[in-house]
Amino acid sequence: MELINPERPFVIAGPCSAESEEQLLSTAMGLKEIGIKVFRAGLWKPRTKPGSFEGVGAVGLQWLSRVKIETGMLTCVEVANASHVKSSLKAGIDILWIGARTSANPFAVQEIADTLKGCDITVLVKNPVNPDVDLWIGAIERLQNSGISRIYAVHRGFSTYERGLFRNIPHWYIPIELKRRLPEVPMLCDPSHIAGRRDLILQISQQSMDLGFDGLMIESHINPQSALSDKEQQVTPEELKRILSSIVIRDYEGTPGLLNELRREIDEIDDRLLTLIARRMHVAREIGRCKRSNNIPILQPTRYEHLVTQKVSSAESLQLDPDFIKRILEAMHEESVRQQLTIINSSEEV
Repeated sequence: MELINPERPFVIAGPCSAESEEQLLSTAMGLKEIGIKVFRAGLWKPRTKPGSFEGVGAVGLQWLSRVKIETGMLTCVEVANASHVKSSLKAGIDILWIGARTSANPFAVQEIADTLKGCDITVLVKNPVNPDVDLWIGAIERLQNSGISRIYAVHRGFSTYERGLFRNIPHWYIPIELKRRLPEVPMLCDPSHIAGRRDLILQISQQSMDLGFDGLMIESHINPQSALSDKEQQVTPEELKRILSSIVIRDYEGTPGLLNELRREIDEIDDRLLTLIARRMHVAREIGRCKRSNNIPILQPTRYEHLVTQKVSSAESLQLDPDFIKRILEAMHEESVRQQLTIINSSEEV
């Protein structure tokens, strides 16, 4: 069954965790009233520390079966191993999702892919906890190799030791890169896990829609304050309705002439940037020749740190994001070192 339709956003909603049959049914009824078609609930919760609520397990599958019968909604659960997959398939679950901790483990993803071989089911793949687009793509490809044709990527942000506005840093450039490399894979956003706070869910949802995401996966609980896990990021069905009604879906048909002119200007700037980067790498190779002639080591950390600190400190005054500039400088430095190594190790005469 295809989930995505032309009307955005497509929404999957439900509690972080199944806690009781009554809680699931009450939440599902509330979500059905606002038009939600797919109900999600976590049964096996991979918690960071032992002793915290780790889900009700397989008994929750019976509760989800009742939700499906009484509401007509599709059901969706997280799976982390072959046992979870087999139990979910036997219970008639419609959609499976692979969580961030599991998608970071190729062995676990392969186990799930092998178990699903030959199955006609929809699978959602959340990004790995660490910002690695190749690891995310690898998880998707393992499922594709097992014959799963309906696969959806879910952006839920990336873990960090830093404390900031978001629970998980969005790093929007990573899902954008995945979409560039796998344009056939629909992209959903999980604003609940990016935010970690219900008051930021609308903001993140709007950003994802502006970036052309296909849908949302939002945690909703009939009584969030009593939730046994992630209560700060869950919203009631009524709150979810307000969030969804506030999202603006922008019309990109009939793009005005000014926008086309601005896009042409961007293209010209990009061409100039490529020329400048090529010039920079030419200079880097010349530096490599100079270092080889004078027996100077390639890496000079003190100068590099001074350069990065100086440039990053100027970023905000130029209306640039310091983290973005730091990433560019790091990538530029890495390529410059590679170019210099090519010269150092070449057989050309000095």
